[in-house]
This record gives sequence, structure tokens and C-alpha cells, in this order.
Amino acid sequence: MSTYKLWHEFLPHVPKSSRYTIGEKIDALLVAATELILTASYLGREQKLPYVQRAAIKIDMVKFFLQILWEIKAMDTKRYIAFSEKYSEIGRMLGGWARQLGKQNPARGGE
Repeated sequence: MSTYKLWHEFLPHVPKSSRYTIGEKIDALLVAATELILTASYLGREQKLPYVQRAAIKIDMVKFFLQILWEIKAMDTKRYIAFSEKYSEIGRMLGGWARQLGKQNPARGGE
């Protein structure tokens, strides 16, 4: 995932006061979201939806914590915009995947 690589390259540049708190939180959320996406990709159609939904939540949390980094000036505006655009796109893709799965499995779509 090139977006994780971009984050991983930026993480050492986060000020120490935020690197080991919010920075590590973002890192853990990205790893967890990646694990959920990979798991969903190997599951049968009827099992994917909960994993995709949880991955989408993790990506939303990443966006939230990125905003905090930016607001406390631990990330410049240019990087904040770049990261936000990438993770917003991932969120849209996950949302589309979840909607598609919900249509294919209408009885389980509300889970």
C-alpha cells in the first residue's frame, strides 16, 4: 500500500511530542485497516462486509487523527492535504465496496 509507505516515510518527521502518541496511533490504525482489507479480499462474498466496514471506520479514525496533527501544527498544510486526499479516496473505495456487498447480501446489509 503506497499510502502506508508515504505515511511511514513521514512518521520520523512528526515532532517527538506527537510521534509516540498520535503518530503511533495513526500507524496502528493503518496497519489494522490494511489487515482488515486483506482479510476481506480472501473471504467469501457473504463474509466480507463486516471487515470492509471495520476497515472504513479505521480509515475515518486515521483522517480524524491526521486533522489533529495538522491542528496542533505537527504536520504542515501541504502534507495534511496530500494525506487527507489519499485516505479520503480509500474511504470512498471502501464505502463503494460496502454498498456493493450490501446489495449482494441484502439480509445482512445492515450489520
